[in-house]
Amino acid sequence: MSSDPWGRVDETGTVYVRTADGEQVVGSWQAGTPEEALAYFERKYEGLVVEIGLLERRVKTTDLSAKDATTAIEHLRTQVDEHHAVGDLDALKKRLDKLVEAVESRREERKAQKARQSHEAREAKEKLVAEAEELAASEQWRAAGERLRALVDTWKSLPRLDRKADDELWHRFSHARSAFSKRRKAHFASLDAQREESRKAKEKLVAEAEALSNSTDWGATAARYRELMADWKAAGRAQREHEDDLWNRFRGAQDIFFQARGEVFAERDAEQRENLTRKEELAVEAEKLLPVSDLKGARAAFRSINERWEAIGHVPRDARPKIEGRMHAVERAIQEAEESEWRRTNPEARARAAGLTGQLQDAVDKLEKQIDTARAAGNNAKADKLGRELEGRKALLDQALKGLEEFGG
Repeated sequence: MSSDPWGRVDETGTVYVRTADGEQVVGSWQAGTPEEALAYFERKYEGLVVEIGLLERRVKTTDLSAKDATTAIEHLRTQVDEHHAVGDLDALKKRLDKLVEAVESRREERKAQKARQSHEAREAKEKLVAEAEELAASEQWRAAGERLRALVDTWKSLPRLDRKADDELWHRFSHARSAFSKRRKAHFASLDAQREESRKAKEKLVAEAEALSNSTDWGATAARYRELMADWKAAGRAQREHEDDLWNRFRGAQDIFFQARGEVFAERDAEQRENLTRKEELAVEAEKLLPVSDLKGARAAFRSINERWEAIGHVPRDARPKIEGRMHAVERAIQEAEESEWRRTNPEARARAAGLTGQLQDAVDKLEKQIDTARAAGNNAKADKLGRELEGRKALLDQALKGLEEFGG
């Protein structure tokens, strides 16, 4: 008979293992010595030790699922319970019990993590829905449309909730997008219809202007052309592809008439030259309004100058573009000052400019930290790449800061 601390072989070749519940039969060995029998079943035990050790590492270091881990534990527990090995089987059972506890703990952790992720995803989607519903009422068609498309991309990146909750939130989200799209479509359809009406109105004005172009009733026809010009301005803009052509025809018809009238009234050249002198004086007076420092005063002064300008009458045809160009330049400068003042006092534009500046500053700060981290880690290639990106962001930040300065801060 042969034995060791965990097992023995009796005179009949029966192998036993010692456990907390007493000796258990391992098997029968008839092919060799008792020592060989014990060595064989000890190797079986070592194999179980190795398998349990591998499973412990997998549970600890990999994302092995709780279901797969439980199946593996039960498989090993069956082998331990069948007593086909010689060794400290009770110690193996305790290790398997601890593995069960570890797997259950991980299961609870994952369950809690999944619950947290679901809660966070729900909050994120509720925020997306709230923003989409707010945007649905916006008339900033381009900006709101781009933001809604960005919200869709964000939605797709979030995990799904339970089916009912996800469907309810998506229904609200989709409804908000549809409502915005319908409003935008209706707006542009109305705008297209308005421009089509403008085109039809201007077609009629052009037809009448062209019909009058050969008139010799100088006074009445000139007055009618002034009325037609007022009607033209009141008609609004036609579609872009029609507006310039209609204007060229309209202006061309007037030019034909006024050129003919000018030829007939050649004797009035002296009067027109005098008109030119007076308009040049008004142009000088108007140009003194620049640069605009008092917008309200400049507007009033220019209006007065323009009324006197309109009252003067025609100037020699070859001088008209230059002298009118000088007045138009002053008018444009005043208009630009008005637009600048509007932009400067527009709180929404100021808020957008400030928000953009803040975002760019955050991006610059983040890139500088990343560059420092890369340099410290010896990753100069990454640091250089980030440095090039930083230069671009700083350039954008400089532009944003200059834009913000227009708002007085």
